[in-house]
Amino acid sequence: MSRRKKSRLSLVLPLAALATILLLIGLSEAQKQPFGTDADVSFAKSVWTAMDDYSEWPIRTDFYEGRSPHGEFLRTYYNIVTIDGTPYHVIAKDNYGGEGATMETVSESPNEYLASATVMVQRHEGYDPDNNDWFWVKYNNDGTIAKNAKGMALAGRVAKGANKGCIACHASAKDGDYLFSNDR
Repeated sequence: MSRRKKSRLSLVLPLAALATILLLIGLSEAQKQPFGTDADVSFAKSVWTAMDDYSEWPIRTDFYEGRSPHGEFLRTYYNIVTIDGTPYHVIAKDNYGGEGATMETVSESPNEYLASATVMVQRHEGYDPDNNDWFWVKYNNDGTIAKNAKGMALAGRVAKGANKGCIACHASAKDGDYLFSNDR
């Protein structure tokens, strides 16, 4: 083997090793942060855009009493929404509360008491097989993506592996479908 080929080989092997180490560190970091990544935020923004005028979706509940962490009163919507050419099942829940919020006042003036919207999107098979491939996102009442106390965007596999949060709570739904609406 020529001296030039040996020299190139001696450069390639350390670079390949470095690339492998960086990849493993990247995977390790992704496991530490199962939600709030740039990809999660990007998809969540596309979801919000695709949900335009979701309050008019034909499949929706009446207002009903809620519980923490959502809100004092809730309203749930369902539709199939196309995002970047792919259809997704979407469940949106408006979360209402605040001073003066009663079933009557929320029913009469929902926009006045809207605190946030929490959304579940069933992604493609393999997205998160441990949790039925659900994607979770919480939007503030202005459509921006909410953040937790650590500043992480609440979008993606929110609180995966935690004892509480979106996934832990919804995993307790009957029949393992993550949907409490089917438990009634």
